[in-house]
Amino acid sequence: MRLFAAVVPPEEALDEVERAVAPYVGQVPGLRWAGRPTWHVTLAFYGEVPERALPDLRVRLERAAHRHTVLDVALAGAGAFSSARRARVLWAGVAGDPMTRLADSARAAGRRAGAVQTDEKRFHAHLTLARARTDTDLRELVESLAGFAGSPWRAERLHLFRSHTGPQVRYESLGDWALAPVKRG
Repeated sequence: MRLFAAVVPPEEALDEVERAVAPYVGQVPGLRWAGRPTWHVTLAFYGEVPERALPDLRVRLERAAHRHTVLDVALAGAGAFSSARRARVLWAGVAGDPMTRLADSARAAGRRAGAVQTDEKRFHAHLTLARARTDTDLRELVESLAGFAGSPWRAERLHLFRSHTGPQVRYESLGDWALAPVKRG
C-alpha cells in the first residue's frame, strides 16, 4: 500500500484556492492540474508500506496527533519545486504555523511502525496545485499567484491516506485523528 500522512484544509479554504487558480488552469502547456479531491498538505510520505505495518502505524499516528495542538494556518502565496524557472510542481504555500513539528512526528511514527520512507527531503508545507513531466518555466504563473492570501483556518486533524495511482489518482482515507485542543489560560 502506498501511504502518506496529511492535513486537509477545510472546504472554504479550498474554495479560495480554486477561485485563485481558475484563470490559469489550462493556460500552461504540459502542466497537469491536480483535482480538488486530491488537495492536501503532505506531512509524511511513506511510500509502499506492508499491510502488516498498518495497525501499528495507525496507533503511532494517533499518539502523534494527541501530542500536538491544533494549528492556526492559512494558504497563501505560490511557489514551485525545484524552482519557478525549472518547475515540476506548482504549489500554494502555508502561512502561520509551518507544521514542521507535526510532520516530524508523523515521519517518526512511520519509521517506528516499519514504513519505508522514500521522501527524506526537508519538509516544506505546501498544497500541490499542478505537476509537469518536464522542467517548465512557471515564473510568470508563480508571480501571478504570489499575492494569493487565503483566510485563516485551523488544522485540527491528522489524516492517513492510501494513494491509488493510475490514470485517475485517488486517495482513500485509512483514518484520521484529532490534534489536541489549544490550552487556554
